[in-house]
Amino acid sequence: MKQTAFSPETQMLGYGYKPELSEGAVKCPIFQTSTFVFRSAEEGKAFFEMAYGKPGHEGEEMGLIYSRINNPDMEILEERLKIWDGGEMGAAFSSGMSAIATTLFTFLSPGDVLLYSNPLYGGTHKFIHHILTHFGVEVIGFHAGQGRREIEKMLVDSGHAKKLKMIFVETPANPTNDLIDIEMCHTIARRFSLPHKQVILAVDNTYMGPVFQHPLKQGADIVLYSATKYIGGHSDVIAGAAVGNKELITQVKKTRTFFGTMIDPHTSWLLMRSLETLKIRMEAAERNAAEVAAYLDKHPKVEKVYYLGFVEKNNPEQAYIFEKQCLGTGSMLSFDIRGGEKEAFQFLNHLRHIKLAVSLGGTESLAEHPASMTHSDVPAEERAELHISDKLVRLSIGIEHFRDIISDIEQAMEKVEVPLPAIL
Repeated sequence: MKQTAFSPETQMLGYGYKPELSEGAVKCPIFQTSTFVFRSAEEGKAFFEMAYGKPGHEGEEMGLIYSRINNPDMEILEERLKIWDGGEMGAAFSSGMSAIATTLFTFLSPGDVLLYSNPLYGGTHKFIHHILTHFGVEVIGFHAGQGRREIEKMLVDSGHAKKLKMIFVETPANPTNDLIDIEMCHTIARRFSLPHKQVILAVDNTYMGPVFQHPLKQGADIVLYSATKYIGGHSDVIAGAAVGNKELITQVKKTRTFFGTMIDPHTSWLLMRSLETLKIRMEAAERNAAEVAAYLDKHPKVEKVYYLGFVEKNNPEQAYIFEKQCLGTGSMLSFDIRGGEKEAFQFLNHLRHIKLAVSLGGTESLAEHPASMTHSDVPAEERAELHISDKLVRLSIGIEHFRDIISDIEQAMEKVEVPLPAIL
């Protein structure tokens, strides 16, 4: 039986690795080396020609050259990453932001237009508005809830349609869990593509991980991850990933080579280890999040819970998006506490088990305040429009026993001094 016939969680235990090439070791060793020895000068020449895309080597397999270009740990990791999303090729990076930046720089040039969704992770928002624009890329945003015709009209009326080169969406959105219709974005991309210019659709799938959503199957060209989050899953590595078809990811890898944004061998090895437990970790955290969301939804000091399990209640118009592109509710949720920053900080400062820290997708539960932390660089008026208010608290639910998580939330809520009229 071929390995490719197995389920993704099974393939994470050995796909792409040949023990006979590593003294029979059951697990892939860490190839902690910067460079590799060629068997001959002719071989070295051929490998470099393949690395730089020179013709004449069709059907040949490029060997190892230098760890900025390729490394056994990185290559095996990339082979496994592509399996979850059903992509032809994967690329691993030193961080989620390096994956995003390298990908956007690969396909965008001065004068091109990037269409992006709101809200976005704060670091991505900063990069789009302050780095891409510095290099002459025009950017135009749209909000969750806007329909295809409205977005297309906006592009045409603003004169951006002919220059549109890329669409970047983050769904579910950080930190409000707003959903963007990936198929709709695919339709927009194809409408404005030309024979000599493909409009590329890239989706940041970090919030759902490769288990609960598969953007490539919904029409995305590239799916991006902060692999620090669920893929790494233990809050002990920084990494990123991109998955897509061979043609596009090959271009991204060439940019990565010269930017030097590749992943290192040790981190690659750690991610391979984490991929073996990815599905069971994410499913355990998802079950916990459902319990926590249900508790918060009934709490008198909570105004609203932003959770995918409540999409029917919170955003009925987005329920159809959830049904067609999400395979689970995930383990991320946010809530509006009654009051504002003062009350949010009181809650956060009195947590005892849940860690007050940014990031998400780890085995432990984390809490943070988006308006003053991860999204603090987003202009205040934009935050208000996107419901990233001073009363919003974000939780990443881990794999602890759910009663312990809820108990910690309960005791912290008791310390929050909300005026009685605000509760009634």
